[in-house]
Amino acid sequence: MRRPSVMSETTAEHTMCLGTLGPEQSHAWQAAIGYAPQADIKLYPHSGALLDAFLSREVEQVVVPIYNTRQGENKQYFRLFEQVKEGYWLDNIVLPSNLSLGVFAPDVQADELEVVLGKRAVFRQCEEYICGGFPNAALTTVHDLKQAVGRIQGQGLRNHGVIATAELLSALGLHIIEREVAPHNRTRYAVLGRELPKPTGYDATAFITGALDDRVGLLVDILGEFSRQGINILDMSSENDVKSQKLQIYIEAEGHIEDRAMQDAVTAIEERIIGQRNRMRLLGCFPRVDMRPKYINSFGFIGTGAMSAWFADRLEHEGYQALMTGRSTELRPEEMIPQVDVVVVCVPISFTAETIRQYGPLIEDGKALILLAGESETTIETALEVTGQGVEVMLVHNLWGPQAATMKDKNAIVVRTGRSGRFCSEFEAFLYKHGASIYQDSATKHDLLMGIGQKLPTVISVALAMTLEENGITAEDLASHCTLTSLYPILAMARVHSQNPRTYAEIMSTSGESRKIVHDFAQYLHQVVSIADQGNQEGIQELCRVMEQNGEHLTEPFLRNRMEQAKAVDEVLGAII
Repeated sequence: MRRPSVMSETTAEHTMCLGTLGPEQSHAWQAAIGYAPQADIKLYPHSGALLDAFLSREVEQVVVPIYNTRQGENKQYFRLFEQVKEGYWLDNIVLPSNLSLGVFAPDVQADELEVVLGKRAVFRQCEEYICGGFPNAALTTVHDLKQAVGRIQGQGLRNHGVIATAELLSALGLHIIEREVAPHNRTRYAVLGRELPKPTGYDATAFITGALDDRVGLLVDILGEFSRQGINILDMSSENDVKSQKLQIYIEAEGHIEDRAMQDAVTAIEERIIGQRNRMRLLGCFPRVDMRPKYINSFGFIGTGAMSAWFADRLEHEGYQALMTGRSTELRPEEMIPQVDVVVVCVPISFTAETIRQYGPLIEDGKALILLAGESETTIETALEVTGQGVEVMLVHNLWGPQAATMKDKNAIVVRTGRSGRFCSEFEAFLYKHGASIYQDSATKHDLLMGIGQKLPTVISVALAMTLEENGITAEDLASHCTLTSLYPILAMARVHSQNPRTYAEIMSTSGESRKIVHDFAQYLHQVVSIADQGNQEGIQELCRVMEQNGEHLTEPFLRNRMEQAKAVDEVLGAII
């Protein structure tokens, strides 16, 4: 559980007064005491009393539950935000909940229980357990569990049980007969205070709209504006306003309200989409919280190229620490490796195996090695050979360059190994979150397909340029004699020769199955040329037969869909040539 990040709980002259739901040892009390151990904790029996205490300034901050992994969002508390006209949501606490079953005598068995007591939220979290274990028991919802338990103890009732946190059951003098009755159970608490926190660099901002007039596509347009500004939506829900039955939308987005992109998004939504000012009410800003567990704290890059910097920047925006090392950095790779959870190798293809051999043995068990590389077989074999059995290993081939603004809709090939574990899965989840289209390959399949997707087109482009030079064909000749179909390879050739030659030389020099693709192509090119050189009807018929056979392998749906794409490209090219 994270400690306070916004307001100091005490000063030399003042002890903060913090309110939450009671009784002592309740889950909310545990969240509050963990958040501010030295604060003066005041307990209230229900949400109405807690809110009144905040509005009357009886307490400075309050801790309220807003989300549970088993029951979802707590709409009751989102409605309370409507009544809080001053103050902000300024922090979060995420606390696991060990709900257990307690009874009033040590010899009572679960099958003797006829009545089970608990709070409404607890029953919702334990619904699966209750339905399976107590299908015929009466469920009694209580606000004040301490008072209810005292009454039952006074009456000496044996057939009653209580579901609550193990700590609360013990504090009430009950005997626990079953623990962890709702596994994977975590609750998120919001901390409400008076002042809006300053940016931390890893923030989220929450809004709730006023009651909105009905309009087709309104929700899509609102979300689209956040997307247009490059803002990721962390959470979104909607419900109808109780009085007007008009739509209200709750949105939690990455970033701080002081960020320019966030301000522009809010302005555009109010002025252009909703058409009314002040309809996006700011609930608060707080350090970003993720209900999913994060196991990685830090990444260390070996290689300081543009692609390493591209990934490091985005990882830092996700709250990870990212260290960069290379030949020119003061921090050396061997010094960095002990400091990080995940080592990322991102160097030119021809240096990848050598780099792994040099630094892989320094990675301790319990850490991970992620390879950002375009060649799989040799790279992964080397990594598995030189690292310990306790080191996770995974290769990622991102099919975009550092000029890309985002990875949304870009292809990423992931090659997992038998030693890819939770660190590797977390990095893969990072790619997925940012919109990458992820494809799982074996090392052999990856290299074979990269022979088609990268190596062969590059080889053809280089050979084509050499052919043009050999025959004295100029750019002007190409412009006047190309059809739209023949323009495609010309454009690919120009693209290859307009960028860093080292990148494409590395691609052409990769080993493994990609070489087989190029060699097979050379073989079939020679075969096709030999048939075409016959220059007679037999040769033409043979070429037709070969193409028909190719069409059967490629399949009719593939050819039809790709032809539609080609026509769309033709329209664009036809307009500019």
